[in-house]
Amino acid sequence: MVEYTVRERIALITLNRPEKRNALNVEMVESLKQSFDQAAADEQVKAIILKANGDAFCAGADLAYLQQLQKFSYEENLNDSNNLKELYLKIYRNPKVVVAQVHGHALAGGCGLATVCDWVFTVPDARFGYTETKIGFIPALVSVFLVRKIGEGVARELLLGGELISAESAFHMGLVNRVVPAANLADEVWDFMTRLVASNSASSLALTKQLIAEAAGKSMDEALQLAALLNAQARATDDCKRGIAAFLNKEKIIW
Repeated sequence: MVEYTVRERIALITLNRPEKRNALNVEMVESLKQSFDQAAADEQVKAIILKANGDAFCAGADLAYLQQLQKFSYEENLNDSNNLKELYLKIYRNPKVVVAQVHGHALAGGCGLATVCDWVFTVPDARFGYTETKIGFIPALVSVFLVRKIGEGVARELLLGGELISAESAFHMGLVNRVVPAANLADEVWDFMTRLVASNSASSLALTKQLIAEAAGKSMDEALQLAALLNAQARATDDCKRGIAAFLNKEKIIW
């Protein structure tokens, strides 16, 4: 259900249920969690591309899975919700940068997958939407990340309305970072990632991601204290020492 490969210090995690529009079920969520853990632990991996096979990026929850939910007890539903929560956090807090390569529709939980990535590249024909309220459900977990990402006002429009939006609208709302022609998507993502891998320090990227994730919701004083601690931690890393030395010596450094 999930393919995992590594090439040139970039892990490619690929949703591989094209016949089901890459819909999420328990097995797929577990496979994704394992893949992101594997990438996080691999010192040879510096960045991650999340992509998919087939026509859709991810259509959300699998139909058969939704039917099973109707028979779940409260405790079973809570455990299942926590399973998806863990996946989102493994992506959002992953020490490696994560880019979503969205070549087709990203709906409900599938839109959530894109939301928690650091960058989203997509094609003009892709549609995005948090459609849970259309079926009496709620976009619970993703709402926490979406409000952080694009602000409460726009998030309310998307989460409460449940409507599908175009890639262009998603770009203007801040959900998507780049809209590129379908024929160029894979090359654009790969070029972006290889440049990032070569030009940015792995430890700096990881610490910056940690700061962004943990500072939100803190008071000004608490956030600045965290920033000061991570700043001091960054200065002690080998990457910082190498980077400053290269800068002072006017040398180009390849990370």
